[in-house]
Amino acid sequence: MSTNSLKARWKAGKAAVNGWLAIPSGFSAEVIAQCGFDSVTVDMQHGVQDYQSMVQCFQAMERHPVARLVRVPWNEPGIIGKALDGGAWGVIAPMINTREQAESLVSSCRYPPLGTRSNGPIRHGTYGVASDYQKIANDEILVIPMIETKQALDNLEAILDVKGVDAIYVGPSDLAFSIGKTPKLDHEDPEILKIYERLIAECSKRGIYAGIHCGTAEYAARMIKMGFRLTTIANDSGLMAKAALEAVAGVWQEVGNLR
Repeated sequence: MSTNSLKARWKAGKAAVNGWLAIPSGFSAEVIAQCGFDSVTVDMQHGVQDYQSMVQCFQAMERHPVARLVRVPWNEPGIIGKALDGGAWGVIAPMINTREQAESLVSSCRYPPLGTRSNGPIRHGTYGVASDYQKIANDEILVIPMIETKQALDNLEAILDVKGVDAIYVGPSDLAFSIGKTPKLDHEDPEILKIYERLIAECSKRGIYAGIHCGTAEYAARMIKMGFRLTTIANDSGLMAKAALEAVAGVWQEVGNLR
């Protein structure tokens, strides 16, 4: 049984670059998984993904050395358990605003006695039969609450103090929206950058890793230098659109008089 390569990477003191799958396609997942990302996340919240497409994406990624993550649509035990049974090695959960919500997330991701996850990891082992997976799951599954509201910032220390939280993931757009600013990814606003510094400092005190969603490779590199240890660059649909726009613009730049 393989272990969680992202968790091992963090323990070795390294940062990670994360891919993001909005497109419900195993082929898209396969392409992204061979592009050098350390982990790849299937987005079931704002991506056009459902449970079946998540499984197909995980199947397509399995022969590549990437950690398979999922952003679930909500902090709800049923979908969290199914996502883990379907092959996820880490769960990113949106809108975690209180200690109680963080405790519920951890419980949903952990087998007894550490949590309340139901046994039946259908893609990790034979249903109903104890396997190596059950022995390592509580140690290997990453629990990653999203910090993306003013309420979460007000309760930050309490959330981070919940035993079993491995990392946090910043949603820059919602975070900015929540404090009355323009929702976007790559911020230059001094107030928001100061919030990022606080998040990194509080995580570092507790041995927790901070992640953030970025719009560009340049900003992702800057965030790693700041102290984030998981940076996502846009998503598959965004990267495809950007490359296509640049390709078309490049053609007309060369032969613009024929347009």
